[in-house]
Amino acid sequence: MTSANLWNVLRQISVNVCISVGMTLVVLMAGIDLSVGSVLGFTAAVCAGLLKNGLSFESMDLFVGFSVLGAILVSILIGLALGLFNGWVITKFSIPPFVATLAMLTIARGLTMLYTEGIPISNLGTEFEFIGSGWILGIPAPVWISIFMVLIVLFLTKKTTFGRYIYAIGGNERAAFLSGININKIKLTVYGIAGMMAAVGGVLVTSRLNSAQPNAGTSYELDSIAAVVIGGTSLSGGIGTVAGTVIGAIIIGVLNNGLVLLDVSPFWQQVVKGFVILLAVIIDKMNQKNK
Repeated sequence: MTSANLWNVLRQISVNVCISVGMTLVVLMAGIDLSVGSVLGFTAAVCAGLLKNGLSFESMDLFVGFSVLGAILVSILIGLALGLFNGWVITKFSIPPFVATLAMLTIARGLTMLYTEGIPISNLGTEFEFIGSGWILGIPAPVWISIFMVLIVLFLTKKTTFGRYIYAIGGNERAAFLSGININKIKLTVYGIAGMMAAVGGVLVTSRLNSAQPNAGTSYELDSIAAVVIGGTSLSGGIGTVAGTVIGAIIIGVLNNGLVLLDVSPFWQQVVKGFVILLAVIIDKMNQKNK
């Protein structure tokens, strides 16, 4: 592996790291979020659309242009809103997270196709491109951004009451409720964070490609769940670490790159990743039984 290839792998891993640390909070709470890939795709498309075309209100003869920072903030807020919607549906109507986020997966993918009309939005400018392709102190900018996101989530899980509540809910939701924890509020917040992290991943992907693809984010939810599980977080909740997820994301990234370098068919790549996820889940179940 050359140094150029190594940095390229780290850039790709940065996207999965951002999504996976958000997913870690969800899984620690014994939940699941299948919508992160589609939320990534939709927020990425909105970010690119605002940069490229701004907002125009023909009835008022008004046009609003967006700076790079403005477009990014709007896309992250949309990610937050979609994540909060997931949390609201799950807590308000007691719908299983699997079903609620599966519905959001379809909704966000449909919104992406409606917004882009199935056509990529490209040529977003060198200033925006720097976020995904630039270098800071000899390290790719996306790596710095992913490190920053990891540190935020690490702080939340290790140093705050909010983090302890997440572990408590995942360990025993009934006991957490009886001890006075506002479970619905914590769940709402966690799904909101997962949506924001997906949007950050969308910004990185769009910036690196200097283009928003209508199918961006496809299968990213599987890669993020794989990173979380391989990193040692239990799908039953209550057990796991952010650091483990980062290691899991690196393993998935290196595996993806290795399969590409070996010229393995993309179809077989999916098969191999599927078996890796299955193996990680089996190991998790065996560990739980032994306890």
